[in-house]
Amino acid sequence: MLSTMQDFPLTITSLYRRGRDLFGSSEVVSLEGATSRRATFSQVADRAERLAAALHRLGIREGDRVGTLCWNNQEHQEAYLAVPGMGAVLHTLNLRLAPEQLAFIINHAGDRVIIVDGSLIPVLARVTHELKTVEQFIVTGTEDATGLPPHEAGFVGTPGLGDVLRYDDLLAAEEPGFAWPDLDERSASALCYTTGTTGDPKGVAYSHRSVYLHSLAEWGAFELSERDRMLIIVPMFHVNAWGLPYTAWTIGADLLMPGRFLQAEPLCRFMSEERPTFAAGVPTIWNDVLRRVDEHPADLSSLRLVICGGSAVPRSLMEQFQQRHGVRIVQAWGMTETSPVGAVAVPPKDATADEEMDWRSKTGRVAAGVELRITGEAGDELPRDGSSVGEIEVRGPWIAASYYRTEAPDRFHDGWLKTGDVGTVDGRGFVQITDRSKDVIKSGGEWISSLELETALAGHPDVLDAAVIGVPDERWQERPLAAVVIRQGSPATPEQLRDYLAARVARWWLPERWSIISELPRTSVGKYDKKALRAMYAEGRLATTQLAASRDRG
Repeated sequence: MLSTMQDFPLTITSLYRRGRDLFGSSEVVSLEGATSRRATFSQVADRAERLAAALHRLGIREGDRVGTLCWNNQEHQEAYLAVPGMGAVLHTLNLRLAPEQLAFIINHAGDRVIIVDGSLIPVLARVTHELKTVEQFIVTGTEDATGLPPHEAGFVGTPGLGDVLRYDDLLAAEEPGFAWPDLDERSASALCYTTGTTGDPKGVAYSHRSVYLHSLAEWGAFELSERDRMLIIVPMFHVNAWGLPYTAWTIGADLLMPGRFLQAEPLCRFMSEERPTFAAGVPTIWNDVLRRVDEHPADLSSLRLVICGGSAVPRSLMEQFQQRHGVRIVQAWGMTETSPVGAVAVPPKDATADEEMDWRSKTGRVAAGVELRITGEAGDELPRDGSSVGEIEVRGPWIAASYYRTEAPDRFHDGWLKTGDVGTVDGRGFVQITDRSKDVIKSGGEWISSLELETALAGHPDVLDAAVIGVPDERWQERPLAAVVIRQGSPATPEQLRDYLAARVARWWLPERWSIISELPRTSVGKYDKKALRAMYAEGRLATTQLAASRDRG
C-alpha cells in the first residue's frame, strides 16, 4: 500500500522561494572593515534571480559546475541560491588550498565558470595556466578590492586572469523573472572537496534533497528561529559553511557575514555592533576571541549559543566563555561526507547543572536523521555501552555514499560510511571520539589517544595550542610527542607540563618527547596538520626535549 501524500520535490529552489516570500525584510549584513553593507532577503533574492539569468546567458546549463572563490558575504549567499536553483552545481573553492590542490579540484570538478572575489584574484592567478575547463571568470567586490574601473560594462582586462566580467555589471544587464526549472531532488546541488591531508582531495556531491533535510535538522537541533541573528564565521567554502546559510534563509534569521575580517579585533567589534544571537566557528577562532575580550572587553551578551566544531573543543575554552562572559558553547561533530552535522552535544533533559559541562564536553548526541554504530577491527558491531572502542560508521539522508569520480571502497560498505574516527557510543546516543584512526598511537600493543592528551593539555592556563603525534620508538614501536604553543612570557617547561598531565591521564601515556614551538601547522580548514608535524620530526626540523621515560612508571 502506497501513501496518499504528494510527491513534492525537496529542492533548494523551494527553500529560496520560502526565504524570498516569507522573510523579505530579514537582512544579510556583510562586514567590510570599518563599515558593514546591508541587503534585505528581498534584494538578495532579486539579485540571485539575475545571477541565474546571467549564468544561463553565458551558457551554463543543468549539471554544469560553477566555482566560487569568495569570502562569506552577500554575493556568496546569492550564488548559494542561484547556482543550484538553476540546476547547476555550486563548487565552493577552498582559498587556503595549496596551488596544486586548487588546480586539481577545479579540473577534477570540470568548473566552467568561476566567481572570484577581487581580493582573491592573486590566489586564482597562480593556477590559471593549469585550468583546463574554465571558460569565464566573474569578479565580485568593490573598486578597491578588485582594482577594476567601476560601472564599466562588458569584459575588463585583469592581470593574471585575462578578460573577466564584473559581477554587478552582469546582474544589472538582466531583468527579473528568471524561470526556475523543475529539478529532480536527487540531482547534485553542490560539490565540496575534502582537505586532502592524505592524497588528493575527494569530492562530495550534495543533493538538493540532502541539503533540504539537513537544513530542517539544523533548524531543530540548534533551536533557531526568525528572531535569531546568525554570525557565520565558518567559511562558506568549507562544507557549505556547515549548511547554515541555507538554514538561516529557510527560517528568516538575519545572516551576519564577516568577509575576510576573521581576526579577533574586527570580529569582536562586529559582534558588539550587530548583536548576533548565534554563531558558528572552529575552536581556533574562539580561542582568539577569548584572548581578545579578556584584554579588550567587548559586549558578547547577545550570544545565546555558539556552535563549535572542526576539531575537538577544549573543555577549558567552554568553561572560560561560560564563566567570564556568559557565552554558551556547544560542540558539534561532522565531516565533509556528512554535510556535516552528525552529532550535537546538547545535554539530556535530566542533566543537572553540575553535569552540564560533562555532557557538553562529549563529541555529541547523534543527530535526528543520522544512524551511527561502532565496529571492531573485524567489522563486527560493538555494544553501545559507552566503553567499547571502535571505528565510527554512519548512514542517513545527508551522508555520502561515494566520492565524485573517485573510487574509495575502504570508506563505503553495506550502505555505511566509515568515518575514520575512533570512539565510543552509549545507550543514549552520545558519542565520544577518542581519536582519528590514523592518529591513534599504538604503543606496546596498547592504544594511546592523541586527542585525549591534546584536550588535557589545552586545560593548562599557559597552553595556547597543543598537538600530539605518534613517533617511532625502539622499545614500544610508537610513543607520543607533544608539540605545544605556550603564552608569551610563560615559565612553563616540558617537565611542568608533564606533571600537569600526570594528574589527568594514565601515567604510561605521558609523553617523553616535547616540542615548544611558536605555531602549530594547520590544514586549510584550521585543523592540526599532523602529517606536517610528523614530517618535521622525521626530517629533524622539530626541536625536541627528551624527558626520562614514563612508560615504566606506576
